[in-house]
Amino acid sequence: MPPASTGASTLVVAASSQPSPVAASPAPAATAAPDRLEPGRPGYRRMSFALFAAGVATFALLYSTQALLPAVSASLGATAGQASWTVSAATGALALCVLPMSALSERFGRRQMMTASLTVAVLVGLLVPFAPSLGWLIALRAVQGAALAGLPASAMAYLAEEVRPKALVAAIGLFVAGNSIGGMSGRIVTGWIAQLWGWRAALGAVGLMALACAVVSHFMIPRARHFTPGTLNPKALARTVGDHLSDPLLRRLYAIGALFMTVFGAVYTVIGYRLVEAPFNLPQGVVGSIFLVYLVGTVSSAAAGKLVARLGRRGALYLAVSTTAAGLLLSLSDRLAAVLLGLVLITAGFFAGHAVASSSVSRTATKGRAQASALYQSAYYLGSSAGGTLGAVAFHAGGWTGTVALGLFAVLGVVSITLYGSRAARAERLRTSPVAAARA
Repeated sequence: MPPASTGASTLVVAASSQPSPVAASPAPAATAAPDRLEPGRPGYRRMSFALFAAGVATFALLYSTQALLPAVSASLGATAGQASWTVSAATGALALCVLPMSALSERFGRRQMMTASLTVAVLVGLLVPFAPSLGWLIALRAVQGAALAGLPASAMAYLAEEVRPKALVAAIGLFVAGNSIGGMSGRIVTGWIAQLWGWRAALGAVGLMALACAVVSHFMIPRARHFTPGTLNPKALARTVGDHLSDPLLRRLYAIGALFMTVFGAVYTVIGYRLVEAPFNLPQGVVGSIFLVYLVGTVSSAAAGKLVARLGRRGALYLAVSTTAAGLLLSLSDRLAAVLLGLVLITAGFFAGHAVASSSVSRTATKGRAQASALYQSAYYLGSSAGGTLGAVAFHAGGWTGTVALGLFAVLGVVSITLYGSRAARAERLRTSPVAAARA
C-alpha cells in the first residue's frame, strides 16, 4: 500500500536538516553547499531514477502477497486469518524496525543503508516462492519487512541532504510515485501471473522485478556528498521518543493514523476473498486489477491541503471518516458496481485522512521531527498489520459484514478521538484566554 508514500514518509524531510538525537553533529544546512543536486545539474536525473526504482521495489515487495491471499489459502490449506499473516508479518516487522533503522542510517550513511536494506529484502524475496509451508512463508515475509524498514527514512534523509531545497518537492514526488506504482503494480502483476501459473510464480516475478530495480538503484544513485556520520546515542533517542509519546496531541495523531490504516488494511486484505466467491466469481487476474483504485488516493491526498484550508484539520478529518464510512456501507451491496464505488470512497477517505494526520505530526513536533515521523510510520504500519489480521478473522467469522463492522468500529474510534481533541482544544482556549472564557 502506498500509504507511507503519501504523508508520513515525506515528513522525515522536514526534520532531516535539524540536529538528530542519534547523531553527534547535524548535517550541513541545505543552502550551505553550491554542489547540491537540482534539475539540469549532473546527477539529478540519475538520482531521481534511482530512488524511483527503489520506491517501486520497496512497495512491490512489501505487499506482494496481498492480492494472492485466496490462492495462498487454497494451496496451503489456510484460513483467511492465517494467510493474512503473510502481509501482517511484513508490515508489522517494518513498523517495529523503522525507528532503529533510521537511527542506524545516521551512523552508517543513507546510501549504505538503502543498499543494504534493499539487497537483503530482494534476496529474501527470491526465496519466498520456495517456502515449503505457511509458517516458513510468514517467517520470510517478516524478515523481508524488517529489511525494508531501512529504506524509506534513509531515502528521505538522503534527498534532504543532497538536493537543493527548491528541487526537493519534485525529487520527493518521484520517490513517492515509485512507492505508489510499486504497491499498485506489484498487486496487479501478481494477480495476473497467479491466474496463469500460480501464486509461487507470481511471487517469483515480483522478486525478479525488485532485483532489477535494486540493481538500477545501486548503480545509478550518486554517492552522498553531504552526509555527516554521527555517533549513536540511544539515551538521547529514547528521551526524544519519550517526549513525543507524552504529548497528547501526537498520541492522538498516531492513533488516528493507526485506525485509518486498520480500515484500509482490513478491506484490501479481505476484498480478494469476497470477489472470488459468489455472487461475483471474479478470476484472480481481475481481482488483482482492483488495486487500480489506488489511483484515487493520489487525487484525494493531493486535495487534503485544500480541504484543511477550507474546513480546518478536524473538519477535513470528519469529511475523510464520513467518506470512508459511506464506502464501507456501500460495499455491503451484492452489486459489483456498488462494491467498486464503495472501494473508491474508502480509498479516497483513507488517503485524505492519512495525509491530514501525517502532515499534522510535522507541525505539532517542535523538535526531533524525524523521530516523530518515524513513530507515526510505526503506528501506521502496526495499524496495517492489525487491520489485515483482524479483518481476515472478522471475515472468517461473519463474512464481509464482519469486516465492514470492524472498519466502522475503527472509523468510530477516529471520530471519538477527533471529538475529544476538539473539546480539549476548546478547553485550553478557555483556560488561556480570559476573553474567550467570559464569552463562554
